[in-house]
Amino acid sequence: MQQAVTESETYIEAKMKQFKLVDMREQYPDLIAEAEMTSMGYRDFLIRLLAVEEEGKNARRTGKLLGNARFELSATLGEIDYDFNDTLDKEKIEALGGLHFLDNHENIIVIGPPGVGKSMIATGIGVNACHAGRSVLFVNAKELVDTLHAEMLSGKLSETLEKLNRIELLIIDELSYIKMDKERESLFFQIIRQRYEKSSLIITTNLPMGKWDELFTGQLAATAILDRVLHHCHVLSITGDSYRVKGSKNSVNRSLGIG
Repeated sequence: MQQAVTESETYIEAKMKQFKLVDMREQYPDLIAEAEMTSMGYRDFLIRLLAVEEEGKNARRTGKLLGNARFELSATLGEIDYDFNDTLDKEKIEALGGLHFLDNHENIIVIGPPGVGKSMIATGIGVNACHAGRSVLFVNAKELVDTLHAEMLSGKLSETLEKLNRIELLIIDELSYIKMDKERESLFFQIIRQRYEKSSLIITTNLPMGKWDELFTGQLAATAILDRVLHHCHVLSITGDSYRVKGSKNSVNRSLGIG
């Protein structure tokens, strides 16, 4: 009898390993014990096994997507302090966090001065996308165009553009106060053009759209880029004080015994 049990366990372990049922393999002895103790039916036991495997696979997939996204900070939309800044449109931000814009291949532009939470909003939406199983990449604007330029010089641009094209949500952070030359401008335009009506962008910037010509070689280039980005786009315009300045002031006040 003991030999039969051992052989069945060996078979179960081998097949679960073969079919990559990681979580079932780890948890099935406990699940069997639970089923016996609660007199669980066959159907309910099967559902329990499948649910355990699904939860594990989803958790591993989300972890991989979050790692691949390369977020610069850990943030969720639930951490936003709406009381501090009444120009933050909570209803709109939470609606965008529902990710319908991704299904419609729409873009988001978040405009505002430094420190008002632009990157936090973009990251929070990106984190939601990862949890929904969508591929995301968070990248600084200058680093993006410099990397593309280096790849162009090394003959690897086509491969890099193809990889970027497979990303469902590309977050370009800090498109502000960098002056692109003709080559970098052309590379940035390629990114915008290849994603147009096919996949989504989030861009954060300090510059009002009327000043985007300062980023590029002139108004013509800025208009060509804005036309594509804005065609299907949600714009969040934020004003007010910096969270970082607020934090610094609070720290100083506490050290001085004020407030």
